[in-house]
Amino acid sequence: MRLEVRDLAVERGDRLLFSGLDFALDDGEVLQIEGHNGSGKTTLLRVLCGLGVPSEGEVLWNGRPINRVRGDYFVDLNYVGHAHGVKGELTALENLGVDRALGRAHPNMDGETALDELAMGNYEDAFGRTLSAGQRRRVALARLFAKQARLWVLDEPFTALDRKTRADLEALIHRHVSGGGMVIVTTHHEMALHECVVKNLTLGL
Repeated sequence: MRLEVRDLAVERGDRLLFSGLDFALDDGEVLQIEGHNGSGKTTLLRVLCGLGVPSEGEVLWNGRPINRVRGDYFVDLNYVGHAHGVKGELTALENLGVDRALGRAHPNMDGETALDELAMGNYEDAFGRTLSAGQRRRVALARLFAKQARLWVLDEPFTALDRKTRADLEALIHRHVSGGGMVIVTTHHEMALHECVVKNLTLGL
């Protein structure tokens, strides 16, 4: 599998965030994106996920524009945004159920087990609105276990996590990439991804 960005330019209002952006990501690789606040990191991720439209250029999945292979692309995509996206009126387990229904549910990992992986097993019946920021973040990250997707796009995934959960998430990313997966992540956190191919992209230079 291959994700490719060609000559990408994105504007926000009248401001050009970046232009002429080119990169490619293959199986078994991580792309770490850095940049100051307002440099366009989250906007870039939204474009990569088909949630925003670039001013110029294109995003390709296996050589084809993502807007032409939306069904296949979205099945292979697991996006955890900076906003946790956990619905307050649903329980933690019901939130995962929605994601599993919309994507490719992992055949060897049900929702309960996915929550257990992030120490949220005791909160499966808790409504999203009652959870702390860190707990909601862990429910959002449990989607990485509950859905089977080749490409993970993660926006500041280490925010509001304690040290142990950060280490658990690093191990999860390492396992996914070592198994042939692909990860794009915005973070200032130094990840311990030994023996993984890690590419770096800095916006706003």
